[in-house]
Amino acid sequence: MNEWPEGRNDDNRGGNRYGQGSASDRPESARAMPHVQRPVPSQQPAPPQQRPGPSRQVPQQSSGYDDGSQYDSGYNTGQVYGGGNGGGRGGGQGGGPGDGGYVQGRPSAAPNWRRRIKIGALALVVVVLAVSIGTYFWADSKLKRDVDLSKVIERPKGGDGTNYLIVGSDSREGMSAEDKKKLHTGSAEGKRTDSMMILHDGGNGPTLVSLPRDSNVEIPSYKGSDSGKLYPARGRFTKLNAAYAEDGPELLVRTVEFNTGLHIDHYVEIGFGGFAKIVDAIGGVELDIPKAFKDKNSGADFKAGKQTLNGEQSLAFVRTRYAFAGSDLDRTKNQQKFLAALASQTATPSTILNPFKLYPTMGAGLDTLVVDEDMSLWSLGQMFFAMKGVTGGDGTSMNMPISGSTGGNLVWDKAKVKQLVEQLNNDEKVTVSDK
Repeated sequence: MNEWPEGRNDDNRGGNRYGQGSASDRPESARAMPHVQRPVPSQQPAPPQQRPGPSRQVPQQSSGYDDGSQYDSGYNTGQVYGGGNGGGRGGGQGGGPGDGGYVQGRPSAAPNWRRRIKIGALALVVVVLAVSIGTYFWADSKLKRDVDLSKVIERPKGGDGTNYLIVGSDSREGMSAEDKKKLHTGSAEGKRTDSMMILHDGGNGPTLVSLPRDSNVEIPSYKGSDSGKLYPARGRFTKLNAAYAEDGPELLVRTVEFNTGLHIDHYVEIGFGGFAKIVDAIGGVELDIPKAFKDKNSGADFKAGKQTLNGEQSLAFVRTRYAFAGSDLDRTKNQQKFLAALASQTATPSTILNPFKLYPTMGAGLDTLVVDEDMSLWSLGQMFFAMKGVTGGDGTSMNMPISGSTGGNLVWDKAKVKQLVEQLNNDEKVTVSDK
């Protein structure tokens, strides 16, 4: 006997049976939970889809309105969310509001790596240019352009290539009493030249010529650097370093040009303190010292062999002369050897590309450099790399040829000096020997 009203069995119950009580002892079927629904005036409810398996059908749900109007249940009727018009998972365009699915956004485009690389490269170039320009103006502002070569009178005609007069002075400017004691510089007033060199940079490689401080030279007529007064020549011979002590860099340039006939294009000077700071900033300079020597005057105490010199040791090395039989001539050779090694070990990627070494090194050098008014950072850089070329085998280093001495002063070999100057002026390969 059928216990269900209206002759319906449990396999075919109408929509009006849902949600109402039952007098049957059989369990009531699952109820459909009520939902907030919005009317859709003219759309038919989506037909229920069959599930695979038993033949039992999903009962059709009531319209929910007493007047028979239809509504959208808000439930998906079996279509894959975000599908296209066909409703499949691989459908084309995203389904619209009337498709029974959610609107799906278009898939994000693959990143344009070529464009990103171009933008990144451009940004890197801008940063490098900004840093380079900033560094240039910072460094340029630190140069002390205190030497006016226009005050030098009766100058020889310039030749091919560029000639730098490089001077190491015993200036103690900016040094404390403790620094002077540590570096064995003493406390003498004023400035004198401890070393003088001519660096020629030309098409046949650089040539470095040391001018011994005890060279016997004639002091020519000159114009006072401060007073502007003209001092006539008196045929006075003295040591070369006396010219600097008498009227500074301008008279030294005038004296070198008068006694050699070589035009000096640029002047560069560095004091004791700056020299030591540069060496310490790059972490020391490695040298191979062939023979051990000591000198109480300079504080030198070196063993033979390869070793790394700090700023204090480096200054002692280039100042020592009393420990050598050749005195000032042997000292100039050590100075050339050291400066070439310093330039070679400074102009390396580990220094240039490392801002933690580059800026301290530049700061230490530029703070104490004194140059002529026409010296640019470009010219200074060319001088630096020409110095490096001397030790790299591309150039020549020598002393000014000496023929003898008189009263402790070294006399230049006039014939060899003339030949040397001609070769430098014509930018020819130097064949003159200092022996």
